[in-house]
Amino acid sequence: MDKSTLTISPEDAVVLFADLQAGIIELSATNSLERVRKAVKELAKLAKLLQIPVFVTGVRGENGEPAKVIPEVGEILGELPTLHRTTCDAFQNAEIVSAIKGTGRKTLLVSGVATELAVQLAALGGVDQGYRVYVVLDACGGMNERTEQAALFRMNKAGATTVSVMTLAGELAGDFRDPKAQQAIGIVYEMAKV
Repeated sequence: MDKSTLTISPEDAVVLFADLQAGIIELSATNSLERVRKAVKELAKLAKLLQIPVFVTGVRGENGEPAKVIPEVGEILGELPTLHRTTCDAFQNAEIVSAIKGTGRKTLLVSGVATELAVQLAALGGVDQGYRVYVVLDACGGMNERTEQAALFRMNKAGATTVSVMTLAGELAGDFRDPKAQQAIGIVYEMAKV
């Protein structure tokens, strides 16, 4: 394999935040809610710093009300539209597929709750569509250790892999002499505090 297939480039990446909304994020049992929120916030900072497009998906409430996405995303990126899914798999929704495809980028960074559903199915759908998929594990939460491990195993077998916000920040930072690189390394230190 050549090096270009092993490293992540900010110019080729897209972030997908899945189901980081009230009523779902609280289901995280494998990663503390505090840690998920912190990792999501730092991933959003990294995306903003490096101009990586971000898409937010969610599901409508029982009465059709829009998803209430956690404030950490909006604090950093401003209010992004929520692309509402009608299936668990983001890649079975034409609006989401079109939005991601429209970027022309081929590396998908997935964060969300639950790892077993919204994250896993988006990752598998992304792989099926030809994306290089990375599950940002510290910015995800599973409902159960055993079922999350099964999901991670399945994603890995399909070609997706895991990464952390800390690793992404270090990898995407580039040359430390660049001011943006220094800001990215600041994200590494923030993640080390949790």
